Amino acid sequence: MPDPLISLIVAAIITTIVLVFFWPNRGIFWRLQQANLMTDRVLREDALKQIFHFENQGKKPSIESLAMDLGTSTDKAEDVVNSLESLELVNKDLNLTSTGRDYALRIIRAHRLYERYLSEETGFDATDWHVKAHDIEHRLSPDEIEQLATRLGNPTHDPHGDPIPTSDGNVIYSDKRIILNDLPLNTRAQITHLEDEPVNIYAQLVAEGLHIGQELQLIEKNTQRVRFWADDDEHILAPVFAANISVIPISEKKEEIPGEPLSLLKQGDQARVVRLSPEIRGAERRRLMDLGFLPGTLIENELVSSGGDPIAYRIRGAVIALRKSQAELISVSRDNLES
Repeated sequence: MPDPLISLIVAAIITTIVLVFFWPNRGIFWRLQQANLMTDRVLREDALKQIFHFENQGKKPSIESLAMDLGTSTDKAEDVVNSLESLELVNKDLNLTSTGRDYALRIIRAHRLYERYLSEETGFDATDWHVKAHDIEHRLSPDEIEQLATRLGNPTHDPHGDPIPTSDGNVIYSDKRIILNDLPLNTRAQITHLEDEPVNIYAQLVAEGLHIGQELQLIEKNTQRVRFWADDDEHILAPVFAANISVIPISEKKEEIPGEPLSLLKQGDQARVVRLSPEIRGAERRRLMDLGFLPGTLIENELVSSGGDPIAYRIRGAVIALRKSQAELISVSRDNLES
């Protein structure tokens, strides 16, 4: 006759195995199944984005090019395409259907909005934005995407200068920007876009201190290097790196926002904040905005240290010390001080 205690222990072990591995909506097998489903959906959505980018550039994707972009085998890429075709998101010629295009634009909108969020409201490094946005873009619902857009003030561009698709699927591209390699010599221009892929190239551009809105002047270009001045520093890049920088010649850019650097105010001078430079990013940007560095806010040079750096400014009744390098990135205007 079996020992009752042993029978009880065996039953408990069997029950535990069943619960751990087979419990509906909680067991390990269920979780693995959900992970596979998520992976398949991510691949489909990434493929839709890649096909959209191909079409936008006037190119035609292939199974091989999609496999390379998705980082998977050609067999898996073909499975993904077959799945997209069965869902009527692409046709047999690998062109997006109307529904497929809307789907692709929703994912791109989520990605670029979240990159904007990371750049403005977190302290994550610029080289981390793309990877983190790629993870979250597949998890945001349409309602969450619109809530994020509202929170950010419905921005038109991500921190790299790419246009953010509108909620109704419109994308506005600049027809005036060119890559740095095509800029005529001795021409001044403004950076309007930094391509964030491949990541290693983007990391080098960030390490060079390059950013959206920065002005530069091209002084040399050949098959070995591209040399230019930006912010009084000389930069030398290989042409393949410079090709990831888009610019607009100064003569074609929009009218400058009026103002002068905050650092030019002398002790006792007052002005109103016009804007923060795009170079101020992440946690630093959010901190300054929380302190009141917003357009229209009155600010006064309260005290200059004996060495000239830092400088104390009075804003909204508080005194804030800023390094001169920070103050140079804040634009102010001395007009309309009485208002």
